[in-house]
Amino acid sequence: MTQASGTPDVPDLGRRQFMNLLTFGAVTGTALGALYPIVKYFIPPSSGAAGGGVTAKDALGNDVKVSQFLTEHGPGERVLVQGLKGDPTYLVVQEDSSLTSYGINSICTHLGCVVPWNSSENKFICPCHGSQYNAEGKVVRGPAPLSLALVHADETEADTVSLTPWEETDFRTGEKPWWA
Repeated sequence: MTQASGTPDVPDLGRRQFMNLLTFGAVTGTALGALYPIVKYFIPPSSGAAGGGVTAKDALGNDVKVSQFLTEHGPGERVLVQGLKGDPTYLVVQEDSSLTSYGINSICTHLGCVVPWNSSENKFICPCHGSQYNAEGKVVRGPAPLSLALVHADETEADTVSLTPWEETDFRTGEKPWWA
């Protein structure tokens, strides 16, 4: 009677384990490699510091420098920048040539159109269905049901604008913000 472990046709346990691990590793690596881009697609990118803030970006994707921004834009102007989650957000220049402490998200609360600032009428007017918002983004005429969302706009030590979520009471309505 011959023993199976002594014959050259039957691999010993060490080689069998090695082949099983090699097969498992190849299958696992292939599966993870295929799943990585899918998982990455569903996780939103984050750009910013703790607290959910981001640095405002201009139309070319450059950081908004406060000193340069204020020399290029006059009092009363509302200028679009890239804000939280990439949403277009208005920075407002005050009469004393400084920035307001808030930014106004320009996404209409009716159907999601970008609402342009109409300087001749001193309000935001949605081109889709005619919703109107006052200079601070409070809805004054529907069909939009809610005011435009707010964000904090603060100047950093690096002369940039940091946008952070607005979670306290909406100063325009005195109510809890609907977007928080």
